Amino acid sequence: MIRVGILGYGNLGRGIEAAITQNPDMELRGVFTRRDPASVTIRTAGVPVLHADRLPEMTEEIDVLVLCGGSATDLPQQTPDYAKYFHVVDSFDTHARIPEHFAKVDAAAKEGKKTAVISVGWDPGMFSLNRLYANAILPEGKDYTFWGKGVSQGHSDAIRRIEGVKNAKQYTIPVESALESVRNGENPTLTTRQKHTRECFVVPQEGADLARIESEIKNMPNYFSDYDTTVHFITEEELERDHSGIPHGGFVLRSGATGMNREHKHLIEYRLKLDSNPEFTAAVITAYVRAAYRMGQEGMTGCKTVFDIPPAYLCRQSGEELRKNLL
Repeated sequence: MIRVGILGYGNLGRGIEAAITQNPDMELRGVFTRRDPASVTIRTAGVPVLHADRLPEMTEEIDVLVLCGGSATDLPQQTPDYAKYFHVVDSFDTHARIPEHFAKVDAAAKEGKKTAVISVGWDPGMFSLNRLYANAILPEGKDYTFWGKGVSQGHSDAIRRIEGVKNAKQYTIPVESALESVRNGENPTLTTRQKHTRECFVVPQEGADLARIESEIKNMPNYFSDYDTTVHFITEEELERDHSGIPHGGFVLRSGATGMNREHKHLIEYRLKLDSNPEFTAAVITAYVRAAYRMGQEGMTGCKTVFDIPPAYLCRQSGEELRKNLL
């Protein structure tokens, strides 16, 4: 039985709690928070909710600790801190900073003789694996990644931080003509603006300057300024009725050629369509909890990514069962 702890309890933490109940080889042993533990209500009866300061006392009771904090602030600090004491899995998703994060976590995990798996989810994660497989199979080719249609939680949060905004949801939407061009083997060179659009549903505070809010959204660097962005102002009731879910998904494609004269064209496409972004991410993380535990049991130490882990380590089935049923 793999004994699991969760640090942080937002949408992702709730998803991991649910995913653990679907894996009979796992048991949730505790939820840890930096808030007042009494303010956190979890669904699994009998599991303690404790302050994160208690974690150093739990090294003999938890096999793998899942870190559910934010990539920008929490995980760069928390994952190296706890990788000294537990096998850990995190969902760090700031692509440009993964090498830096890897180096810090690797040093900490080796110091503690633990296994740490970082950047687990669907991108980075499952999309990363599919990019790797496609590049290996079609070394001469071109990669394309499209996200959506779905809610971007980071972009939604950026809108909510604007003065005069009460609540907001933002959808990332692939440009269909660009996607079809890739599928048709045209190998287009696409700008950021040509690949995706952004659609925002904003609940303003009473009396807020709507023109200013729209301008701030559309001109926000690193979030919206490079995209064609549409802003809709709606009521709180409309947001709750029409935009309460957290769907997402996307596509990874590689277009390539084979043959002595590169005369044969090929397209590899991987697609995700998700009702719940955090619940699917939690399901991926839970599979990698199993891998981290197995690697730790075998004495492997240091930081790993999805590239370093054999697929068989993710599954409950034995090698014999996998060869019989899935190969």
